[in-house]
Amino acid sequence: MRNIYSLLLGALLALPAVAQQTALTNQVDQAADKVEQKVITWRRDFHQNPELGNNEKRTAAIVAKHLKALGIEVKTGIAKTGVVGILKGGKPGPVIALRADMDALPVTERVPLPFASKVKSTYNGQPVGVMHACGHDSHVAILMGVAEVLAGMKNELSGTVKFIFQPAEEGAPFGEEGGAELMVKEGVLENPKVDVAFGLHINSQTEVGKITYRPGGTMASVNDMKITVKGKQAHGAYPWSAIDPIVVSAQIINNLQTIVSRNLNVTENPGIVTIGTIQGGNRSNIIPEQVEMTGTLRALSADDEKMLISRVKQIATKTAESAGATAEVQIPLSIRYPVTFNNLALTEKMLPTLQRTAGPENIELRPAVTGGEDFSFFQEKVPGLFIFLGGMPKGKNRLEAPSHHTPDFFIDESGFKLGVKAMCNLVLDYPQLKPTNP
Repeated sequence: MRNIYSLLLGALLALPAVAQQTALTNQVDQAADKVEQKVITWRRDFHQNPELGNNEKRTAAIVAKHLKALGIEVKTGIAKTGVVGILKGGKPGPVIALRADMDALPVTERVPLPFASKVKSTYNGQPVGVMHACGHDSHVAILMGVAEVLAGMKNELSGTVKFIFQPAEEGAPFGEEGGAELMVKEGVLENPKVDVAFGLHINSQTEVGKITYRPGGTMASVNDMKITVKGKQAHGAYPWSAIDPIVVSAQIINNLQTIVSRNLNVTENPGIVTIGTIQGGNRSNIIPEQVEMTGTLRALSADDEKMLISRVKQIATKTAESAGATAEVQIPLSIRYPVTFNNLALTEKMLPTLQRTAGPENIELRPAVTGGEDFSFFQEKVPGLFIFLGGMPKGKNRLEAPSHHTPDFFIDESGFKLGVKAMCNLVLDYPQLKPTNP
């Protein structure tokens, strides 16, 4: 009998909290309806005026102006062009970070949109077109909408929201620092100290109205690499006089493929070892002295990342040594992103929020992907959850939808409102659902 009374008491005590959550959800729904057209307008403006990493000056100025107009405290110039807004709620609670990336890509747009990009620029010394070919324009516009909704609900907010508009997610120009790593280095997670971080990425091959997620390793670590093989130059007619770095490089490339097939436990996580360029020699009848190769490594756990790096170095140097050559391995060469790891306890706690927002039938568990994301630098410091928002028109075959980083990349704007609602509800629910041991 005592157990029955305890259950009844618990249910009665929970009623006010449920009623409050319902009221806040309804308030978010109504505010998201009102801000939807603004979000679409902002996105189209950013899409038509894209800016490459560490050069997002126009985008940053528009963001800062909007946040200031909402009465949000604004800091600019963080990690080159980053903008941070701080919104203090009317009730005590945690500090919650929300992140959107602002940079575009050196891609020439082919989509026949009235607001298609015509922008030209220079990237690593080469003339290029510039396009938001990964959806970062959508992320900025959605987070601006979230800021407007939450600023209008300031008195109901528990804690503080830190809006992080980040430059250079795709990587800084060669020789520069940038992105989330530099923001963390410059203290973006401090003053006030962030407790948890949420991020969102639009996906052109996930149907509008759906949200996908994955606990644990959801996007791969990224390490670029350079292998320099040095041998002995000779006439192509007398190969016995040479130590041929081209043959050695071919052997290294083949041997590197055994890392994934023989060293990685593929029942747990996938991994990638790719050589993307090979350069050596300048004439058909000369065996050159040196060959350079570059490539990328991808892993879905920190242990696998360490193993891949160790084995690449061992295989390259020992293969070269066996032929009388030498190999110098640089990992990373210029880029290193950690695994994008969704905190297990946090993901479990926030899943009901996502299901309530989009409907349980529209929340899907996604497979891990070997693409990378520098949101992972925030997740190294605080518990984080990174989700994916559908941007593919309903009824379209995902295998036919243009992928990210391509000239034909396309996003259905009708999915933006769900992104606004999801991020707002994560902020509002987290203080009540905060994991005890994140």
